Amino acid sequence: MSIEVSGDQFDSRELRNVLGSFGTGVTVVTTVGASGERIGLTANSFSSVSLDPPIVLWSLGKQSRNLAVFHESGRFVINVLGVDQMHLSNQFAKPAEDRFAGVDHKLGLGGLPVIHGCAANIECETISAQEVGDHILFLGKIVRYTHMKKDSLLFCNGAYARAIEV
Repeated sequence: MSIEVSGDQFDSRELRNVLGSFGTGVTVVTTVGASGERIGLTANSFSSVSLDPPIVLWSLGKQSRNLAVFHESGRFVINVLGVDQMHLSNQFAKPAEDRFAGVDHKLGLGGLPVIHGCAANIECETISAQEVGDHILFLGKIVRYTHMKKDSLLFCNGAYARAIEV
């Protein structure tokens, strides 16, 4: 069954389902606040922008309680989760006093948390934060990265997934 909707009649839940049909990787974006508090949240709104210079983007809802910290920090880390790290996606997606409890990580550039065992860790300096609709787009210049050959965790159609080789 195919549904076509146009104009100003978009239902937000239905639109979310439509956009969710595009599979994405799952990340935990981390930073640190002025008083040293570690901040991390699950995000799948991550994309590469440029190879030269190396720039990536991610977005955060304007209503997020963590927005001010990401603005003030001027840095962030994109931790690309592996399929064996689904529990971290869930842990960083839910409110908790300490989302880093039990999470193996080290301190990267600027003292930001870099999660161990990820498919990739991409440390960035924020070069721009722009309001677009109900989100803030953060553009970051990559200053250091690590990666390992492992299957990345994906999310598509409301469920976790993994890539298959064909």
